[in-house]
Amino acid sequence: MSNDRGFVLWLTGLPGAGKTTLAYGVMNRLKAMGKRVEVLDGDEIRKGLSRDLGFSKEDREKHNERVIYVAKLLSRNGVATVVPLISPYREVREKARKETGNFVEVYVRCPLDVLIQRDPKGLYRKALAGEITNLTGIQDPYEEPVSPEIIVDTDKLSIEESINIIVNYLISNGFVDGF
Repeated sequence: MSNDRGFVLWLTGLPGAGKTTLAYGVMNRLKAMGKRVEVLDGDEIRKGLSRDLGFSKEDREKHNERVIYVAKLLSRNGVATVVPLISPYREVREKARKETGNFVEVYVRCPLDVLIQRDPKGLYRKALAGEITNLTGIQDPYEEPVSPEIIVDTDKLSIEESINIIVNYLISNGFVDGF
C-alpha cells in the first residue's frame, strides 16, 4: 500500500473514552504527513445525515450504516477516513470491515468508573440520574472488540502517546508512508 491508498480507521469505545479527541489528533498528524484525511464524527453526522434518527438499536444501526457508506466512498477515493463512533455492536463493526476494506479497528478502552469521573458531556451523570435512558455502557450494551488491530488504554496513556501508537501502526503496516 502506498500513501495514495485510502483506508478506514475506525475508533470504537464507550462515550467519553477519547475517540473524537484521538481522531482529530490522528487527522492532524496524517495531514502533516501529506495524507488526505477526513474525520466522520458520529456526533456531527447526527446533525446532518442522521438527524432523523434516535438512539434505539435500529436507529444506531442505520446511523452506522450511513457512516459506513460514506467511509467506503471516501476511502476508495484515496482518503484516509477516521471514524470516531461508539458503534456498540460487533456485527456493525464487522460489516464496516467487510464493506470498506483497508480497515483498521482501534479500541479506545477506558474503565467505566474513569469515564463516569471524566464525563465531559455530562452523559453519565444524566444516565445515572435517569434523565437519559439509553446510554451505551449504562443502560445499553457495548460489545468489546474481539481482535482489534490497535488498543489504546486512555486511562493509562496520554493523548499524544495514544496518537503515536495509532500512527506508528499505520506506518509500520503500510497504510501511510513515514517521514
